[in-house]
Amino acid sequence: MPELIYDLLKNRILKTADEIGDCGIYCGYFKEVGGFITDVINLYEELVTGRYYTLAARDKKPLLDNLYRHVAENYDDSFLNPDKAVSVFGTDMGRVLSAVYAELFSAIGYAFDKDREALVIRLSLYLEIYGAVCMSLTEENEAGEDTAARLGAILKDYAFDYSMQMALNSAGNLYGRDNKAAGRIIAEADLSNTDYLYDYGEYIGDNEIKVSGYLASLSEEKIELMASVYVNGYIKGFEVTGKDVTLKNLVEIRYFIGFERVVRKAVKLFKEAGLDVSLRRSEVSFVAGRKLNKTGYYSTVVNRQFEADHENDRALYYDRRLMEHRLMCYRNALEEYKTEAGGYGGPAVIESFGEKSEVLSIKESAVRPDEAFCRLSSEYTVKAVDILNEYVKGEERSFTIIAFPIPAIGDDFEAVFNETLKLNTLGYEKYRDIQQKMIDVLDKADHVRILGDNGNETDLKVKLWKLKDPDKETSFENCVADVNIPVGEVFTSPVLKGTEGLLHVKKVYLNEMPFIDLKLRIKDGMIADYSLGNYPDKKDNDEYMKKYLLFSHDSLPMGEFAIGTNTTAYAMIKRYALWSVMPILIAEKTGPHFAMGDTCYSHEEDMVTYNPDGKAIVARENSISAARKSDPLKAYYGCHTDITIPYDELKRLYAVTESGEISDIIKDGRFVLEGTEELNVPLDEL
Repeated sequence: MPELIYDLLKNRILKTADEIGDCGIYCGYFKEVGGFITDVINLYEELVTGRYYTLAARDKKPLLDNLYRHVAENYDDSFLNPDKAVSVFGTDMGRVLSAVYAELFSAIGYAFDKDREALVIRLSLYLEIYGAVCMSLTEENEAGEDTAARLGAILKDYAFDYSMQMALNSAGNLYGRDNKAAGRIIAEADLSNTDYLYDYGEYIGDNEIKVSGYLASLSEEKIELMASVYVNGYIKGFEVTGKDVTLKNLVEIRYFIGFERVVRKAVKLFKEAGLDVSLRRSEVSFVAGRKLNKTGYYSTVVNRQFEADHENDRALYYDRRLMEHRLMCYRNALEEYKTEAGGYGGPAVIESFGEKSEVLSIKESAVRPDEAFCRLSSEYTVKAVDILNEYVKGEERSFTIIAFPIPAIGDDFEAVFNETLKLNTLGYEKYRDIQQKMIDVLDKADHVRILGDNGNETDLKVKLWKLKDPDKETSFENCVADVNIPVGEVFTSPVLKGTEGLLHVKKVYLNEMPFIDLKLRIKDGMIADYSLGNYPDKKDNDEYMKKYLLFSHDSLPMGEFAIGTNTTAYAMIKRYALWSVMPILIAEKTGPHFAMGDTCYSHEEDMVTYNPDGKAIVARENSISAARKSDPLKAYYGCHTDITIPYDELKRLYAVTESGEISDIIKDGRFVLEGTEELNVPLDEL
């Protein structure tokens, strides 16, 4: 039956090519979108018959490039661009038609995964939109406001009717071990050349080709080192938090396409440790939750503006009924994979860095989220996390993240790659002992004061947890190289009441987005006010903040205060001028940082974990997360964004006891606490 439905839809779509000339002003739209869908169908047939895999890379590349051309090259003149759609069809109709096209764009990934069912529902969406426009032209001779509402209703019904299928698809890809395209590549492909890259169905550019070629040139010993640090970090993450990794049998590997040699070795090491591996494509459907920040396996973001233009398309049709339905479907999908989800240990992430971020346009033509949508999105996130924790218990799972550069970083790629490999393999014993000296001082403090320098206006007081039994308890975690590689920070959940002042950074990259002259006014641990200098218009800055830092909330608490100690990382960043491309994973280790959102111990507040010195880490919650048992919606925000002040913007960081005794930790960008001076060596070498 699925084959019959697919054939019927395919044949109907192919026939529409002869009718498009009768579509009036919509002729150009259906010619472009119908042509794209036809190209996907033709390639899908080559994939299911296996003919595609017999082609040489030089023949695969133009087929794949053709599918991405309206995003990669012709975006300004494509109906994927809401500017173009709105200019031709008006605001309401243009936004809906552009959103439909963006959703249909997901068909590429489903074709390469040979997911006929997912492909069928998108072919159906196209035909339903086509039919509705044709009918309106027949009835009115011109599509108007009523047609826009009709198309919006079709998109809304599509999102509602297929929520269960999308939820099952997502859960199956993660927990079901159906690794589809990636599984075959990791297990079987010849990684000595780059031909295999075109079998993913993702956009393949210079980054993927060059990083794959570079890794192919490395010795087996170096690949083994990269994979073992990564895998050992994951397993160690369970050990240091007192979790039993033997309760788990599945780990998800997330990676940038091109790192297959490392992934193949990691799969082998994970399996030797008793863990099977899940490899899933980063979400391709905007309705299902596609985001600019990718999770899964992914390639270069073809066009960041395209991703940003459509990230809020759900606001066209999202309401409480749909939100509740999606939550029900999410729960049902997890119930379907209950056994498999229970064995899931968490993700092991190979992060990439090197792509230049830019301030993206906030377009009037794009869908703009209103307050109602923001509130529903936030509520969905919090409730979905609660549902997930019923099936994949937070107190049992862990993760690890490691980062490597990609060639987009520039001419210094190989040098930075080797520096990063050294960074990721730094011995943790030295840092453990130095960081413990800081913790010993911080545990006696009432608060910490942070003052900026060199144009940084920070003047902030962070209130600390008061220990009941200092001989057995600590407020700060001594973070070495396990879940967050590389080594180098101490962190805590600050007390909100009494945490106040100004947090300022001149330029920082958060969630892969640039923030210029960011100022957060903190009162009792909450963001009381903010300003940003990305755009001339305050409205645009506020919308940017709401989207990429506040994540639809009106305010956020300071969920973490930390002191990064990895001066080797800082020296590398300064030496190669990498601030604009550095992932937060490394950047957070290069100065004090402050996370806005949930604490580091979100949903794990009642666990007991210990530092290497045997003391229990007790500062695990704040006055907001304390409401988790009575009102979870008020306890969690579903986000955690680290904001780092680099050493060269730091005048002073010192601890203050209740009696007023002061202990300097950093002064004029250098570590001055007795026993920490060795951290200054990389700084002095600069």
